[in-house]
Amino acid sequence: MNSAGPLDWVLVLIFTVSGAAVVYLYLGYPLLLLVLARLRPRPVAAGLVRPAVTVVVPAHDEEAVIGEKVDDCLAQDYPADRLEVLVVSDGSTDRTERIVRERATRDPRVRLLSIPRSGKAAALDRGALAATGEILVLTDANALLAPGSLARLVEPFADPEVGGVCGRKRYRRGRGADATELGENLYWRWDQWQKGLESRIGSVFAADGALYAVRRGLYVPMADPAQADDIAISARVVLQGRRLLFEPEAAAFEEAPAEGRDELRRKIRVTNHSVRALLNLGRRLWTSGFYSVELLSHKLLRHLAPFPLLALLVSSLALAIRLDGAAGAFFGLCLALQAALYGLGLLGFLLRGTRAGRLRFLSIPYYFSMVNLAALLGVLSILRGVRTVRWTPRQGGETTTGGREP
Repeated sequence: MNSAGPLDWVLVLIFTVSGAAVVYLYLGYPLLLLVLARLRPRPVAAGLVRPAVTVVVPAHDEEAVIGEKVDDCLAQDYPADRLEVLVVSDGSTDRTERIVRERATRDPRVRLLSIPRSGKAAALDRGALAATGEILVLTDANALLAPGSLARLVEPFADPEVGGVCGRKRYRRGRGADATELGENLYWRWDQWQKGLESRIGSVFAADGALYAVRRGLYVPMADPAQADDIAISARVVLQGRRLLFEPEAAAFEEAPAEGRDELRRKIRVTNHSVRALLNLGRRLWTSGFYSVELLSHKLLRHLAPFPLLALLVSSLALAIRLDGAAGAFFGLCLALQAALYGLGLLGFLLRGTRAGRLRFLSIPYYFSMVNLAALLGVLSILRGVRTVRWTPRQGGETTTGGREP
């Protein structure tokens, strides 16, 4: 480095800063959570409480699953006089509403609220307004609850400090279990491990839309329909001074992720929604103490990770070319390791439907690369003005405004 010029030092600075950001995101933040969970855990006074609950299920053209979803909610071991299942049909054009009405004629706990096509955010807002329960349980139409999940989800509400509780999303094993599904399962195990640590410290950063509950009085209607509703709703529980906990025993099962290309498109839209939801928090995103650290580290930095990853790759390449000796060899090694990671990711993509592609040394680099590519394209879609305002089941599409659908 003795002969390094100003440009080389700039490249070294870029390499160092971007490398530190990547290490913090994937190692430093989880380690910080682990230490804090051991040093300053916050206990919860959970109890065998059974408050009045309204399960709100937004649905658009869900005839394939809505009947099973309603039956699944009614089959939960919960007092019948304290349970209401409210299906909000968001302009459904198939048999969704007919199926719900049939259930409602047989069981007075089932209600149907039909609204014009407005999007999931509007459906949730209308459902929260029409609900009668003290606790709102928000859950997707295609997410089936494990036995006992509803009771376990509400027990932390015995503690008056608790304003929301999020359940655990699990995937039903798909046919063939390709590398996309394996990578998604591994990702969720890692993500929920972090949520468990956050919950022990104080609050998780946000809930997952498959299954979560909030006190009805803490529900804040969503001003922007083009955002992640689960983040928008659950984060504001914490910002109102209550805790948002993770209850792993309350589980919701969804179908395995779609094939690689479809899952990429879905994750692009998820990034678009999630980043918008975080930015819509305004200054509270930056000024809410350790909760801001969680929001930034657990979510925002994950979606921005492609940028330091790209900076790390480009600076490694430039420095490996420009420098000689030990310094050049070091940056050459860093470049080779990154090239190997992305090369294995590409090979994993090409072999994702085969037995070889399901091996972890291929499936993990493939999923890592796919997630970060989706995050990059999702952030760029925001910059292009793409706004997804209406949602359909996973196999369908969304209506966008202000730009083209990614």
